[in-house]
Amino acid sequence: MSDPLERIAAALERMSPAPIEKPDFAQADAFVWHVEPDRLQPVAEVNRVDMSLLVGVDRARDTLLENTLQFAKGLPANNALLWGARGMGKSSLVKAVHAAVRAEELDLKIVELQREDLASVGRLLTVLREATARFLLFCDDLSFSHDDQHYKSLKAVLDGGIEGRPDNVVFYATSNRRHLMPRDMIENERSTAINPSEAVEEKVSLSDRFGLWLGFHPCDQDEYLAMIRGYCDAHGVDIDTETLRAEAIEWQATRGARSGRVAWQYFTDLAGRRGVVIR
Repeated sequence: MSDPLERIAAALERMSPAPIEKPDFAQADAFVWHVEPDRLQPVAEVNRVDMSLLVGVDRARDTLLENTLQFAKGLPANNALLWGARGMGKSSLVKAVHAAVRAEELDLKIVELQREDLASVGRLLTVLREATARFLLFCDDLSFSHDDQHYKSLKAVLDGGIEGRPDNVVFYATSNRRHLMPRDMIENERSTAINPSEAVEEKVSLSDRFGLWLGFHPCDQDEYLAMIRGYCDAHGVDIDTETLRAEAIEWQATRGARSGRVAWQYFTDLAGRRGVVIR
């Protein structure tokens, strides 16, 4: 019978993540972080739209682009939280800004981190810290529920603990919620806690750790139609203004919403009916 200490050591070895192979960051400009086992998967072609097609987000676009250019040039830059209405181009803007910075011949990589994998972010930061490139770490649709402990891992990115956030990493996140948790949850915890001011302080203050807050709000009808016209012009779909207006308004009425995502969905349908391939 083997020694109990040897069996315990063997069990711990099986439980610990296998060491990650040193990534070849020259392979691609974009990567996705996976766990079990830890690895950075290169992305050959990022799914994104050109920045010129993002309508109604001029202030957020200019602010985020300037911040990202500063970072790519080795200058101080802030972590950014893009929050607000669904389908208004938050994640599209992050990817478009990355492309714009790359077009300036600056070596900036983008790494996507899933919210479910936030617990592994410390291991990811260790890998990125050792690289010579600069990294935009991106988490889409970030939010937390009352029993969710992932927010503690996120502090490693925003505050960095003892080591500090790596100088070559900046963190961008998108969320539908300004404080990353539902308002009714905030009010419920305040009303039932012994010390209401401390009950949600740790979670709510998490959003305060982002240096940039960029708000995205529902678009009006003119912006909605301008988005679709921009897509048509960019992809060579010929349609007269009155027809586009009538069809687009009917489309948004059937969806019960008006946003950049709905505009793109209508355009996709239109392009298909007109026999135009979207590239």
